Amino acid sequence: MVTAAQNMTAISQPHDAAAKLEVRDLAIRYGSVTAISGITLDVRENEIFGIIGPANAGKTSFLKALNRMNDFNSEMSVGGEILFEGTNIRDVRNVYALRNRIGVVFPLPVGLPLTVYENVAFVPRLRGIRDKAELDVIVERCLTRAALWDEVKDRLDSLGSLLSGGQQQRLTIARALSQEPELLMLDEFSIAVDPVTTMRIEDVLKELKPEMSIILVTNLVQQARRLADRTAFFLDGECVEIGETENLFTGQVKDTRTTDYIEGRFG
Repeated sequence: MVTAAQNMTAISQPHDAAAKLEVRDLAIRYGSVTAISGITLDVRENEIFGIIGPANAGKTSFLKALNRMNDFNSEMSVGGEILFEGTNIRDVRNVYALRNRIGVVFPLPVGLPLTVYENVAFVPRLRGIRDKAELDVIVERCLTRAALWDEVKDRLDSLGSLLSGGQQQRLTIARALSQEPELLMLDEFSIAVDPVTTMRIEDVLKELKPEMSIILVTNLVQQARRLADRTAFFLDGECVEIGETENLFTGQVKDTRTTDYIEGRFG
């Protein structure tokens, strides 16, 4: 049975929403090994776009290509086109500005060896913001949006590494939000956090959706069902299919492998 909440998720994203990101015939290789090939998809404005699939399906490689993290790996070559708001990201000269617009949260919390406050203030300082009052506002806003402010407001001067695993993951989200991204990518954020923290972060993502586009790579298929407007199923480096999330979960699929994966027959 489709619940009212799921129906709201399905209708909250208009079918004709503008594309924020357009990926055309994307191929990624590591040396002679092909990680993904022939990936073509769009991510719409103010959409949570889910990506599911088993290990080694190419999901993380896909994210790395979207904000040119492949620049860090000389073995990783990228073919095809990635258009962000109509601009080919390969034509962007200031890659750091691009990464500010396309934020990413990794599976394991990667905190800077700084205080809680400075973890969030780091990027705004790089942008030239020096006024303490302005930084205070940014830090509180980002920590609040990451559902962390109430837990850390009395220990902003403590090292971020002293927080619990779930708090550190929310701190990485707060730091990503300090970039004021237009697209936020999350790569299996639930791996290192408990179920309660997972649900808190899910609530955060729902609140952020009106402000930005979100790509959610998840190994929890039910998490995709709860959050994603549309979902892509990756397998063996290919995008098997993309559809409205609830349709995929109710058997309205083009490829039976999608249903087999969702229902746990492999993966």
